[in-house]
Amino acid sequence: MTTPSTPATDGPPQRMRADARRNRARILAAAEEVFAEKGPSASTEEVAARAGVAIGTVFKHFPTKQDLLRAIMKDLLARLTQEVDTLAGDGDPATALFDFVSGTVEQAARKRTVVGLLAESGAGLQLADSVQLLRQGVEGLLARSQRAGAVREDVRPDEVLALLTAACQGALSAGWDRDLQRRTLAIVFDGLRPPAWRTGADPAPGPRDL
Repeated sequence: MTTPSTPATDGPPQRMRADARRNRARILAAAEEVFAEKGPSASTEEVAARAGVAIGTVFKHFPTKQDLLRAIMKDLLARLTQEVDTLAGDGDPATALFDFVSGTVEQAARKRTVVGLLAESGAGLQLADSVQLLRQGVEGLLARSQRAGAVREDVRPDEVLALLTAACQGALSAGWDRDLQRRTLAIVFDGLRPPAWRTGADPAPGPRDL
C-alpha cells in the first residue's frame, strides 16, 4: 500500500536531478562563453560567476578544469557531428562539404572555441571517440561530393581535415572578416574541385554566403 510519505520521497530527488541538469547546462554555456573570450587560461571562478552559481557547484559537476574543458569540447564536437549528419542527409552533395567548411571557419573566426581549445589544451582532453565520429562524418561528406563530381577523386579525408584545421587556425588567430573568409575559402575550394569545375564546364559550388 502506498503511504503518504511516498510522493515526498520520490519528489525531491527528481527535482534535484532536474536542478542538477539545469546547473550543468548553465555551467557549460557560461564556460563556453568565458573560454571563447579568454581562452583555456580563464579560471573556474570566472565560469561560476558567469553562470550565477557557487564555485562549489562547478566543482561538483566538473572536479577539475580539464574535466570542464573536456565536456565543452565533447558538446562542440557533437554539434559539429550533428551538422555534418544533417548536411549528409539533407544537403546538396555538390555543396554540403563546402558549406560545412565555411560554417566551421566562420565559427572559428567569431569565437575561440573548436580549434582554439583543441590547439591550446592538447590531446589531454582524451576525446578520440568524439573526434573519430566527426572524422567519419567529414569522410562521408567528401565521398558524396566526389560522387557528385564536385571534388577531385584524389582528394583524401586527411587532406580535407588538414585544410579545415589550417583555415580555422588562420581565421582564429587573425580574426578574418567575412570577406576574407569568403575569398580565402574560394581559393581553397577551387583547389579541391576537378578541372571541369574550374574551367567553367559546370556551375561551380562555392562558399556559402557568410
